[in-house]
Amino acid sequence: MHDSQPPMPVFLTQSEVAELLRLPVRTVEDWRLTRSGPPWVKLGRHVRYEQSELLAWVKGHRHG
Repeated sequence: MHDSQPPMPVFLTQSEVAELLRLPVRTVEDWRLTRSGPPWVKLGRHVRYEQSELLAWVKGHRHG
């Protein structure tokens, strides 16, 4: 029996988030600046979105 490790998180750039959601990059940037969008982290000067948190955020905004 060997230890199974949790999967490594996948971090996406703002551009990758926009592409995944098929939205303009500016929309994703506006969400971040107004703190109305998905959770994000800042690593130095770089903004990243954890894929699992992004997808959970999207599911939380489902209507119908």
